[in-house]
This record gives sequence, C-alpha cells and structure tokens, in this order.
Amino acid sequence: MLNQTLEALSPLDGRYAAKLAAVRAIFSEGGLMRERVRVECAWLLALQLGPAAKATSALPLDARRWLESLSTNPKNTDVAAIKAIETRTNHDVKAVEYWIRGELQQRGASVEALEWVHFGCTSEDINNLAYALMLKNARSEILVPFFKRIVAFLDELAQRHARVGMLARTHGQTATPTTVGKELANFAARLNTQCLSFNAVLILGKMNGAVGNFNAHIVALPDVDWPQTSSVFIESLGLVANAHTTQIEPHDWIAQYCHALMRINTVLLDFTRDMWTYISLGYFKQRLIADEVGSSTMPHKINPIDFENAEGNLGLANALLGHFADKLPISRLQRDLTDSTVMRNLGVAVGHAALAYQSLQNGLAKIELDAVQLSEDLDRAWEVLGEAVQTVMRVHGIPNGYDALKAFTRGKPIDHAAMHQFIESLALPEAEKQRLLRLTPGDYIGLAPVLAYRNGSVR
Repeated sequence: MLNQTLEALSPLDGRYAAKLAAVRAIFSEGGLMRERVRVECAWLLALQLGPAAKATSALPLDARRWLESLSTNPKNTDVAAIKAIETRTNHDVKAVEYWIRGELQQRGASVEALEWVHFGCTSEDINNLAYALMLKNARSEILVPFFKRIVAFLDELAQRHARVGMLARTHGQTATPTTVGKELANFAARLNTQCLSFNAVLILGKMNGAVGNFNAHIVALPDVDWPQTSSVFIESLGLVANAHTTQIEPHDWIAQYCHALMRINTVLLDFTRDMWTYISLGYFKQRLIADEVGSSTMPHKINPIDFENAEGNLGLANALLGHFADKLPISRLQRDLTDSTVMRNLGVAVGHAALAYQSLQNGLAKIELDAVQLSEDLDRAWEVLGEAVQTVMRVHGIPNGYDALKAFTRGKPIDHAAMHQFIESLALPEAEKQRLLRLTPGDYIGLAPVLAYRNGSVR
C-alpha cells in the first residue's frame, strides 16, 4: 500500500489518500460500478412490478433477494469480476449487464427473465443515474456535513469573541473598529446562505432510451405508460425525472451543482485569506505542536499551513468545477462522448474540496486569540474616532466637521491626548463632549457584539 501511494500520479491517491477514503468510496471507478449495479437492479425490480411481471413471476426467491439487496446497497458488487468482463467487451456498462445476468442465472433465473436486464436502456440511462446518485451521496454524506461543522465552529467562535474589539482594515488601512466575533459571524452567514442554495439544487435523471423518446419501449410494449413508469422509477431513487433529454441527460443541473459549490468555496477562500492575514498581524496565534517543523532553516516559525493548504485546494477544486459547469451542458446534436471522460473527474474536484475543508477545520482548531495584540493595535489608532466625532458635530450643527477631522487626523499619528485635546476644543454641549471623551477605539464597535449572534443554520 505504501508503494502504491508513493507512486500514485495524483496526490489525492498518494499523499492525501488516507484523508479521502469517504470520497474514494463514492467517486472511484469501483464506486461508479456499484452505482451502475444499483440502477440496473432497481430497474429490473421496477419492471417486475409492471411490464415484466409475467416474465419474471417465477424469479427464484434467492435471485429476488439478491436484486433487492444490491438495489438498496450495492457494496457487495464484485467490481473485479465486472472489470474482467470489461476486458473482453471493451464496454463498461455492458460488463455490468453481463455480470448481473450471470449472477441471476446462477441463482436460477430463467432465460426469459434474464432478457429484462438492461431492458430499453442505453448506457447513458444507467450512467446518468449512477452519477446523479454519486453526487447526491457526496452532497449529503460528505459536503453538507463539512459545511455544518464549519458554520457551527464559526458561530461558536463568533459568540465567544463577540465583544473583542478589532481594528478593521478597509483597503488594508486603519479603519472603523469592529469585533472579532462580528467578522467571523459574517462568514458563517455567507456560508450558510450559499449552503442553502447548494442544497436546493435539484438532482435530475433520465431513463428514456437511445435518444430520449422511448422509441424501443413503445415498439415493444405500446400499451405501457413508459413516461410514468420511468418517472416513478427515477423518483424511487430519490432523484427528479427529466422528461426532455437526448441520449444524455443534459447536465444543466450538474452545472448548477458545480456553480453552487464554487460559491461556497469562494466564500471559504475569502475566509482563509483573511485568517492568514489576521495571523500575520498577530491577532491570532497558532497552538504549538511539539514535533512539527515550520521551516527547514528558521526554527522559530509556525506557518499558517492549514489555511494555505485550504486556499490551494479550494482553488484547484474551483478550477475543475468551473470547467465542469462550462463543458458538461454542451454535447453535439443528440450525443457526443466528450462528457464521459470529464465526468470521471467529478470526484477529483470533490476530493480537493474535501481536503480544503479538512485543512480549514484543522487550522481553526489550532488558533488562539491574542487579545493583548488586538487591544494594543486599537490603542495605537485613536484617529479612527474621527468618524465618530465628525458625525456628532454634524448632529449639533457644527459646520465642516468632516473637513476639520480630515485636516486633524489624515496622515498623522493620533494618540489619546491629541484626540481629547481636539474634542475639548469643540463647541459641543458638555454632556456630548464628555460622552466623546469617554469613548475609546476599543469601545467604538457599534452593534458588532449583537451582530455576532446571528440566526439560522445550515439545514
């Protein structure tokens, strides 16, 4: 196993293999084979309830139970046997069909019953549903649980640090203070909003033959309501039926899925860069891990590597997701095969995203707030109270307050004494003047402590 990972072409199957077992189970070639088997078995069972009822009425109990088991959970699929058949057929879906036929034959299925395996199907009827199930499972089992954990972590940090003042840095420059909690809550809210959109993407499927018209179905059994049969079957898989397709389901929903996931990743990219900067400014410290090395030559370093790894993998994931969204909805006429090789890489994008989410969680678990650094930073920036003072001046009709504060504060170091001297010189009511004199940069945080407590969570 070690040699396999060391010689792997992709770091997802090499360096990071141990972190991606859940992704591999869904998106590997074995995972694709298992979902194909699930669809084929489920389709045969659906036909058995209707069009194939007569031919399959004598299906042995062992065969029926085998079909039911794999249609529910295809973990017992013999992927090696299917791959061996594919070496002869040079066709992956046909190999699945032949394997199922062989297994049913061994369990006593009649020749007549076997002819209903893969009935009316083009390969894409099986493939589109298999990929739909893979992406559905990835969303519910891997992606959304990650998002829920990250949002919950951010909400907890936001509430813990709701009142901890922090110098804001619009354009990278000293700006009106905020709080650590409010800034974290912003990201939790953004992520939650995008997760709701991601969850709302309908996952579509089709089961309607070679060019989407049920041509062979109608010729063989004209009295069957094939659109209804197909729709009921697709919905039984937890998917939404698409009645208007060519040979392939047009993949527009996959583009929506990818774009929604890209937006989530973009929010997280923004967050990783902000966290990197806050660590650089000393607002957060990273917890020491004794045996870790930050630099091969500088012993003192503790690098923000988790946030950097997250940023890198989010970028890789989005590059792939963007290509999927641009490419997959386009297919020449009724079908070309350019989507086939591209869709085999869906798991690569999810793998890089999952790595990023793990890195981000690891980074968040290691950080500790440096309240002293935050306080000292604020105390060096009394000029930020210029906004407060000129706004109070406006309320009391003192003209040119903005210009006066601009001349007083711009480009100059302003300390506590200088700001107080300026306030004392103003023709303000004494109560207002005293209120401003009591104000500090650390107190000038508006409703940030309230906004750090947000409502809503990922559903």
